[in-house]
Amino acid sequence: MRLFVSVVLACHIFVVQVFAIPQPHQPRVEHRSPVRRDNSTTHLPPPSVDPWFQPPADWQLKTPGTVLKVRKSPYKNITIDHCIDTFQIQYRTTDSQHNASWAVSTQFIPASHAGCNASHPESCAHGIVSYEIPYDSADPDATPSYLLQWGEPYGEMSDLLNRGWFVTVPDYEGPLSSYCSGVQAGHATLDSIRALLQVAGDFGLRTDTARAALWGYSGGSMATEFAAELASSYAPDLQLAAVVEGGTAPNISTVGKLMNKKDTVGLLIAGLVGITSQHSDARQYLLSRLKDSGPYNATGFLNATSMSGVQSLINYEYQDVYQYFVGGESDLDSKIFIDMYNSDAVMGLHGTPNMPMFIYKAIGDEMSAANETDKLVDSFCHQGANILYHRNMIGGHNQELWQGRHRALDYLSWALDGKNVSGMEIPSKGCVIKNVTEAVNVTVTMNGTIVVNPVNVTISANGTITLTPISRTYDSLRNRLDVLGFAKGWL
Repeated sequence: MRLFVSVVLACHIFVVQVFAIPQPHQPRVEHRSPVRRDNSTTHLPPPSVDPWFQPPADWQLKTPGTVLKVRKSPYKNITIDHCIDTFQIQYRTTDSQHNASWAVSTQFIPASHAGCNASHPESCAHGIVSYEIPYDSADPDATPSYLLQWGEPYGEMSDLLNRGWFVTVPDYEGPLSSYCSGVQAGHATLDSIRALLQVAGDFGLRTDTARAALWGYSGGSMATEFAAELASSYAPDLQLAAVVEGGTAPNISTVGKLMNKKDTVGLLIAGLVGITSQHSDARQYLLSRLKDSGPYNATGFLNATSMSGVQSLINYEYQDVYQYFVGGESDLDSKIFIDMYNSDAVMGLHGTPNMPMFIYKAIGDEMSAANETDKLVDSFCHQGANILYHRNMIGGHNQELWQGRHRALDYLSWALDGKNVSGMEIPSKGCVIKNVTEAVNVTVTMNGTIVVNPVNVTISANGTITLTPISRTYDSLRNRLDVLGFAKGWL
């Protein structure tokens, strides 16, 4: 057994883990009950028992993006740096079947906004970043709106807030926790911006000059990418300043095959449960093909509906998902599943993004082949998209979360604040595709502090890559993670 901290993917999904890993030849079969939910008066109750989550009687009659209700200062204690207050919005949206649905987003107000008033408009925020956090769960109680009251998992929100932007975090999976449902996620992400713009003026946002952008990595990039593709057809009223996405996995079915029997297989199971909540025929097929008995049975499989993403990882790690099905692998290759993926989980099929985009990907991404993202970008570029695409020669999927962050933040500064960014070669139109060598050194201390330091990269004439750590720390990339608080919430 070995203790490690890793960031892992499933359905291009990220979660931070701190736990002991069994050897691959010892799959874990027991089924863990969900973590205890905190129902104390100092924290919000889980969504399933929170009356505020019940939409008003006439909600289905509203148009997409309409605000249904607002909750001011929902978090008694704010544990995210550079944030002075929060509020939540419930809004009307549309699911993957184009039926009326609703979702919730949580807004984080930057500390720099504290002096905002009519006499000091320069202190009022004008930038909005919709941060699609990868929460990777088919459990309706494992949503960002609930879990973020214990803190954020990656430190990216504090970086965004430190730059003076409003941060909005949508529960983009919707009320059914339709994990891996791209159309549902895209609709909910776009409608979260629509809803925020309706009420943000009440909280001091300069709505007359407000510029909005989206950012998601790995699992979050699924929501971000689908929102970008659907924007022109579903939300033509929105003028997004930019979309930033990293670690994309354009084809969910190929990612799933890579995860089987690995420590990420639990999120494949959660993804199958999540996406079929949007497709009744596929859900019925899924239920009909799960085994009734044995160590790998329907009960164990469907336990994913009451697990956070990390719980799913721990519970199912190294299992063979095909063992749950009567017909084994062939059941998952059925036409009904393939049709579901193509309509709801394959990128590049729902429109051409009509806003500037920055896409970053590690060439060595072990969870989704870089050539799939290459093809996606190439297709968009031939359709007239405006994309800066970085292909990092250093590291893999996990490393690029950290390695791409400062470039993502710089691109957002260009899009939202008009700042010049040296070295990024941002195209005014068309596409720029560039191989880069960006590396960082990530250190996790015993108290849970995550320190990210830049690294010098030297490539010799024969192609040998040498990495030299630099002693200084990027302030914008220094992340404090209270392990106990994080475990209590996100775990």
